[in-house]
Amino acid sequence: MTAKDNFEGTPVSVKIRERIAASRKRFHSNDNIAEFIQPGELAVLLDEVASKMQGVLDSMVIDTENDHNTGDTARRVAKMYLQEVFKGRYVPAPAITEFPNAEHLNELMIVGPITVRSACSHHFCPVIGKIWIGVLPNERTNVIGLSKYARLAEWVMGRPQIQEEAVVQLADLIQEKTQPDGLAIVMEASHFCMSWRGVKDMDSKMINSVMRGAFLKDPNLRREFLSLIPKG
Repeated sequence: MTAKDNFEGTPVSVKIRERIAASRKRFHSNDNIAEFIQPGELAVLLDEVASKMQGVLDSMVIDTENDHNTGDTARRVAKMYLQEVFKGRYVPAPAITEFPNAEHLNELMIVGPITVRSACSHHFCPVIGKIWIGVLPNERTNVIGLSKYARLAEWVMGRPQIQEEAVVQLADLIQEKTQPDGLAIVMEASHFCMSWRGVKDMDSKMINSVMRGAFLKDPNLRREFLSLIPKG
């Protein structure tokens, strides 16, 4: 499929939507839709998004033909959305190798801080922060490498969303992959929709958490996890 074929026929975005509708799946901003995208279609979708973004710039009365700073902005923005900041919507989950818990580890393990970058689904403004992950394994828990937690976090956060839902999605994914006795995630992030626009508050941050299993039932374990997370 080429961009020329696409623009002369049905837009590739429409074809992808039709496949999702036929599967009766949702395609909210924080959903991954990689399974509905066929080989070669992402490149065509990039052309389509660039064309639509050019229309936005035209409607904003920006002379992209003569302004050397914005001549290729539409395509740059399209590439940024599809291949970088919202990549988590369009590519499958990263491959994660899981190992059995051969040593029967059952002590609290904390991974973090993991720097994450996302964007709010209300204004597409950046959300930048850190995540800490606490895991209480058992003899049946699958063990994954430390870097793999960062890869999973990057994949989930690479979509437009709200922070509260993002942390739940990440918890669901790690729970599915590892099956621990307990799982805890804390995220602290700055939201540019508050500092760049709106009230323009440069200092406020949002902190939220998800506690599963033993972390939810055992207040001592929860306190231990929270006490080991660096403050500030």
